[in-house]
Amino acid sequence: MMHMRYKLWMVLLPGWLLAACHSGAGGGGGRDGAGGVDGVARGAGGGKDTLSCRMDMSVPRVAGEVDTAGIQRGEVSHAGMVHVRGGEFRMGSSDEEGRQDEYPAHAVRVHDFWMDAYEVTNGAFRKFVAATGYITTAERTPRWEDLAKQLPPGTPRPPDSVLQPGALVFSSPGHPVRLDDPSQWWKWVRGASWKHPQGPGSGIAGKDNYPVVQVSWYDAAAYARWAGKRLPTEAEWEYAARGGLRDKPYAWGDEDPLRGAPKANIWDGHFPDVNTGRDGDVRAGAVGSYAGNGYGIYDMAGNVWEWCMDWYSPEYYASPGDKLSVDPGGPKESFDPMEPTMPKKVTRGGSFLCNPSYCKGYRVSSRMKTSPDSGLENLGFRCVADE
Repeated sequence: MMHMRYKLWMVLLPGWLLAACHSGAGGGGGRDGAGGVDGVARGAGGGKDTLSCRMDMSVPRVAGEVDTAGIQRGEVSHAGMVHVRGGEFRMGSSDEEGRQDEYPAHAVRVHDFWMDAYEVTNGAFRKFVAATGYITTAERTPRWEDLAKQLPPGTPRPPDSVLQPGALVFSSPGHPVRLDDPSQWWKWVRGASWKHPQGPGSGIAGKDNYPVVQVSWYDAAAYARWAGKRLPTEAEWEYAARGGLRDKPYAWGDEDPLRGAPKANIWDGHFPDVNTGRDGDVRAGAVGSYAGNGYGIYDMAGNVWEWCMDWYSPEYYASPGDKLSVDPGGPKESFDPMEPTMPKKVTRGGSFLCNPSYCKGYRVSSRMKTSPDSGLENLGFRCVADE
């Protein structure tokens, strides 16, 4: 059986190149280093990993690294930010719901910092682009030299007409499908970008207060530099998401997200074909539409995934041992055993595609990863600032 990575490239690439990928060396299936089958890892609790979370976050973009050195660092304003007092907490899963990379829970101390109360919005990102002329990764023409590193050796170079700017867009199949094939609900759309989240014909008019999406890690880092801020470390993100609660699975406590009043913008119904819209949204929604956590920070669960500063490694949590980890900044380099040649950054918080039966990315300890040049319809960011 073809490896899940190549199934995902089916979403990105035209048929003739996909045929080359399919017939190329290295595409065999079988059990991967993460203990899963065909790219599907198994959680610590024995449940199947959440493809809507893991696989949609692992699809590569191919435009390459964006140099942010030309972005002048701005002067930070704490307006719209929350001051988070530092402290110690147990980072990682405290129950059996987590995946393997959420263990072991370990002691962490973070110092005071400021965090955006809301995800960065279309309106804020538009001001950044207007001030700098910045062009996002999804708007840049993909470079073959970057794409070739992620394809089987000997894959032929496609014509320039194929290498066009674009991004991944969620597209419900409208009927139940097997959940081991993300191409059933992810579509590569030419022209999709932060200004056109679902591709040509879509737009963000009247959505200045919605989270900006289809932005790569490099785009987020560039915005943060311009704003005089930075992206949060994974430890800062989880500490802030917990909002002062200890050993609770959700930013609001213990209650299941589908019980009581809506608590976050997640998938209500049967994924990926039926979303009842119980929470008022079927895609990304306006920031701050749901109650904030104990620190007054909003949308730390659901709506869109959020970039963190850290490189991803599934074994990183075991590295401190029994020692207190102070202001950890993640591993020095990335390693994902499922895709060892592809560097990944951590993403947190879950999105509007998460459903309890399939994806629990909105748990405060849930970790995901994606290549830093990726852009997706359910991926955004927020910033932090030091004292």
